[in-house]
Amino acid sequence: MGNLTTGIRKFLQNKNTVTVVGVILAIFILYFAYTMRIKSSINPINVPYAAEQIPAGTQITEGMISTRQVPPSMLEGDVITNMGEIVDKYSAVDVVIPKGSLFYKRAVVEKEQLPTNIILQYPKGYVLYNLSVDTASTYGNSVYPGNYIDIYLKAVNKINDNDPNALTRDADKIMLGKLLANIEVLAVKDSSGKAVFQNIDENRTPAMVVFALPEEYYILLKKAEFMRSYDTSLILVPTNESLKDEPAELEISSDQLKEWINRNTVWTEN
Repeated sequence: MGNLTTGIRKFLQNKNTVTVVGVILAIFILYFAYTMRIKSSINPINVPYAAEQIPAGTQITEGMISTRQVPPSMLEGDVITNMGEIVDKYSAVDVVIPKGSLFYKRAVVEKEQLPTNIILQYPKGYVLYNLSVDTASTYGNSVYPGNYIDIYLKAVNKINDNDPNALTRDADKIMLGKLLANIEVLAVKDSSGKAVFQNIDENRTPAMVVFALPEEYYILLKKAEFMRSYDTSLILVPTNESLKDEPAELEISSDQLKEWINRNTVWTEN
């Protein structure tokens, strides 16, 4: 045993021998890595492709997809290799996916990225409301169709001489409170009316958030918006209602603000 240990020690102390062994190991490692790289580029992998022609703006179901084996070296561009990134997504509105074609990331989009016909998306008796916004008021363009928002009202409580209930001590004080809660966003559009999230390749700036309200709430919100002599402004605040299985119902949050708006405005019946 001692002779073996001595032999190994002498072997390791021989610099020429160690250098030769190191070179051999390096060549082996390079050869192994090169071989693995070649195999990974030529060994076929399963890639999804369109089993039928898929029209623009169509939801892609599992039945529309088949798979074939393709060498990775033949895949160019942003080809999607995971079927889970395709099923239940949509073909982009400006793309028809031909039968037999591979799927590319630009051609497959989320539902929220499609232009929507909002006229068909809100209950009977509701009225569409268009709230002016910008990148800042949408929290860095983070408000999407399907999200829920609350609307806060900021105003200066100026004295109305015709209001017997007005309190002088409250004159010119800023009021801030939640006016409406649990509003579902139907669309986010830019200044030209295009859906902000329709095309991820374009950097569109939000200019309006569209939602629907019962007529009573619509009138109330419009009154608040037009009360410019009171320096009113409507503030959009996102909520997490869309994450819940049963989002809360749209409602008035402050009877006090509602009464203040109605007390300082007039609504004329048809």
